[in-house]
Amino acid sequence: MEWWEAVILGLVQGLTEFLPISSSAHIRVIGPLLPSGGDPGAAFTAIIQIGTEAAVLLYFRKDIARIISAWVSALAGRNGADRASRLGRGSPDARMGWWVILGSVPIVVLGVLFQDAIENYLRNLYLTAAVLAIFALVLGFADRFGRKERELTELTAKDAILLGLAQAAALIPGVSRSGGTISMGLFLGLTREAAARYSFLLAIPAVLGSGLFQWVTNSGELTEPGGPGIANTVIAAAVAFAVGFVVIVWFLRLITRHSFWPFVWYRIGLSALILALLGAGVIPALA
Repeated sequence: MEWWEAVILGLVQGLTEFLPISSSAHIRVIGPLLPSGGDPGAAFTAIIQIGTEAAVLLYFRKDIARIISAWVSALAGRNGADRASRLGRGSPDARMGWWVILGSVPIVVLGVLFQDAIENYLRNLYLTAAVLAIFALVLGFADRFGRKERELTELTAKDAILLGLAQAAALIPGVSRSGGTISMGLFLGLTREAAARYSFLLAIPAVLGSGLFQWVTNSGELTEPGGPGIANTVIAAAVAFAVGFVVIVWFLRLITRHSFWPFVWYRIGLSALILALLGAGVIPALA
């Protein structure tokens, strides 16, 4: 992989990570179209996502600091020594801390149990194209029929588990972490902005954990013959960070005034394009 190819992949990652269109699907498709060819790999994809997640940490730094502080205070019993107080009674920020932890459990458990499948045959582009289209319809249906009246302060433990399961579905390239979580949020009656903001917060433990796990266990994948290389992985992550921050600002402003339907149509179009490229033999279904 050349450095400019890493820049392109970082640009794509930054543009697509926070939109409900699946960044992993885009990386999976664009990789084989570059001169170096081939699937950049699950390790490369997971690690450059750390770059976009750093953008989330920067953008939501005040919210994150407030949530962590409130959660620690509640857990330490400063709001009351009873169980309900320690679990965030009377403190929406402390409850949000618990909901992020609870919502992160499904993706951790399923990610470990199905690691081999995630890194291999679930990256089949026919499957990616199919789930892009299917979950486009799910997002459109959720946006059309969701009540869009609940705020984040109204989340419950049940909501957190359901949102966590929706995020875990994104272990399959094409589902989209933000798309799955936002769709579930809309089905649960959250406003568009509340669903998006929770999807950003919920992704922090999962993305950082996945990236660090891949770095520790599969870093050899980066330096093997034909691999992207460590330097190019860092370049892609840095570009993803810069672009991702701009996209967060733009996306949160966009959804306060517009629906998710442009992303629905985009997903369907991308699905059709992938099938056309596969049918023409331009890209292989599996690397």
